Amino acid sequence: MLLLKIISNFVQTTFRNRPHNQLMLTNISWLSLDYIIRIGVGFFVSVWVTKYLGAEQYGKFSYASAIVTIFTAFATCGLDSILIRNLINNPMDADRLLGTAYVLKILAGLLASVMATLSILILRPTDTAQHWLVGIMAIGIVFQSTDVISFWFQSKVLSKFTVIVKNTSFLLMSGVKIILILTQSTLFYFALCVTIEFFIVSIGFIIIYHIDGNSMKTWHFSLQESFKLLQDSWPLIFSGIIIVIYMRIDQIMLGEMISDKEVGIYTTAIRIAEVLYFIPMVTVPTFFPSIINAKKEGDVFFYKKLQQLYNLMAFLGYAVAIPITFLGPYIIEFLFGHEYSRAGPMLAVFIWAGIFTNLGVARSTFLTAMNFNKFHLVAISSGGIVNIALNCVLIPRYGGMGAVIASCVAYWLAAHGSCFFYKPLYKTGGMLTKAMLYPKFW
Repeated sequence: MLLLKIISNFVQTTFRNRPHNQLMLTNISWLSLDYIIRIGVGFFVSVWVTKYLGAEQYGKFSYASAIVTIFTAFATCGLDSILIRNLINNPMDADRLLGTAYVLKILAGLLASVMATLSILILRPTDTAQHWLVGIMAIGIVFQSTDVISFWFQSKVLSKFTVIVKNTSFLLMSGVKIILILTQSTLFYFALCVTIEFFIVSIGFIIIYHIDGNSMKTWHFSLQESFKLLQDSWPLIFSGIIIVIYMRIDQIMLGEMISDKEVGIYTTAIRIAEVLYFIPMVTVPTFFPSIINAKKEGDVFFYKKLQQLYNLMAFLGYAVAIPITFLGPYIIEFLFGHEYSRAGPMLAVFIWAGIFTNLGVARSTFLTAMNFNKFHLVAISSGGIVNIALNCVLIPRYGGMGAVIASCVAYWLAAHGSCFFYKPLYKTGGMLTKAMLYPKFW
């Protein structure tokens, strides 16, 4: 609650006396509710599922999930922030933008689901269980095409609609998972829950979009618009794939180089850390429209707002990292038991990558506003390459902890270090450094 109060105070001091101030506060409240529910209910259910499956089975599930997640990044077409930006700047073209993006995401989703299935057949040709797990979860990629409706609501700073839809599905499937645990169901039913949740969200988006007085019947596909969207988003397509690769390749490499059990232990640590990464996911989407609009008011105002956002993200990163460094091992032991005890030190180290994650998400608003998407691709690529290279060296020696160290270095390079290799980003690198050294935002 303290973190939410800090975010609220930031909004009030930064956007006081501005027309959208109340709207943004409301939007943050809804996004905060979303993550509170997911952290509260979701964390409880996740802990229960992890303990029920055990490190070996949970490792198999995590390995399959990592494969599917990588190809899910391809299915987004890099359109998320581009579509929101275009909807903000050209609201009268919403039907053409939404229709075009929807078709692109459906086609990409179908291709991604096929690619995910083929990849597991190549990686583990004799592992039938993994074939089924990946195949079941890959179907859910196609249903995510209706996320374009979520982006439309975000462009209007109306996240309450997406929160309602996603949490209805989330709570329903959380209940189903509890039933699966009580009935001692197999791993495949938990994989099926992933796909069903995406399906329910997809239907929910369509329903609530129409309830709000809109209609998908007015959407239309434009070949010319598709070329424009892809021209802007292609760097984000590849950067999105690469960022997911270097966030999930650790699990795949651990599974291939060590064991599925090591994957389960490592995943337990990073999942807790990622739960605590909710801060930028709550804050940055709400400020993104205002950052875009601030650019129209001049560079001084634009960079002032960016620095305040960077400062806030760094401050909140430290607020999470410092206590978890000392409490991480005890948290793991208490929640998951001795079987997962080696995840404790991993969590204590990996949590520091959250500072770079916060700043990286905040910096993405600047890159999108300036249309520096190609740099985003280069930055993420460098992080991905370093991560894979370090994994090859560190995982055989240190197992999951080696993957943690590799990830931390890669996250820093992608979010901060890369700024000093591109002259137009020198100023941004200095701003991020200032935020880390002196994160004053009030």
